[in-house]
Amino acid sequence: MLISGRDSEFERKSKKGDETMRKFSTAAIGFVALSMAAPAMAADMAVKAPPPAPVVAVYNWSGFYIGANGGWGQSHGCVDFVTPAGTVAGGCADRSGGLAGGQIGYRWQTNQFVLGLEAQGDWAEIKNTRVSLIDPLISTTGKTDAIGLFTAQLGWAWNASLFYVKGGAAVTRNRFDIFNNVTGVGLASAGHTRWGGALGVGWEYGFAPNWSAGIEYDHLWMGRDNFGFAGVVTPGGLTLTGSGISQDVDMVTLRLNYRFGGFGAPVAARY
Repeated sequence: MLISGRDSEFERKSKKGDETMRKFSTAAIGFVALSMAAPAMAADMAVKAPPPAPVVAVYNWSGFYIGANGGWGQSHGCVDFVTPAGTVAGGCADRSGGLAGGQIGYRWQTNQFVLGLEAQGDWAEIKNTRVSLIDPLISTTGKTDAIGLFTAQLGWAWNASLFYVKGGAAVTRNRFDIFNNVTGVGLASAGHTRWGGALGVGWEYGFAPNWSAGIEYDHLWMGRDNFGFAGVVTPGGLTLTGSGISQDVDMVTLRLNYRFGGFGAPVAARY
């Protein structure tokens, strides 16, 4: 009976151990199955769409604009004096000075090309005084006090950057004076307005939706202008009946423009 009891207790412990092993095996198998299924479940999950590419802002140069400019100008002029004996060369001289003014215009943009019309007016202080070659006792003063440009433009735009060439008509207002070097008394004076041609090149950058700044160079061919005197006699005894002046002008200006129109700010990227 004692042996039988011990056997029964041994059998109960063996059964309990077998049951524990079965539970452990079942848990292990479930863990392995869950691990194998996880990648498949992850593959079936929805992936968040990538953010859209940002929209590139395109600057538009079309529209009316108005602006201001300022800079430097140089005039090269040659003077010939007319005497009863004929024309006498008076010499050539350069004069330079400041410029300040404004411009107004309109531009059309088609793809990368920009066409425009512009009117520009500048106050000028371009003057020079020199001793005359025909009579050292007199001096001449040449002055340009106003410049106007009426031009057409052809440009190439790269977003907010614009390179352009321009050409058209130019007008200058000039004054020419002759005075006695000894006494300082004026001997003759003439004011004249002359027309010529202009050719220029410039670059402009749009730093805000309606604002742009740039730099421009222009060359003006003003030709020759003639005017007469009422028989001026110089201190050296030379009689002057008239004069002829040829003129070219170079201009370099900085420009600031405001463009009117319903052009909003550049499109911002959205995610």
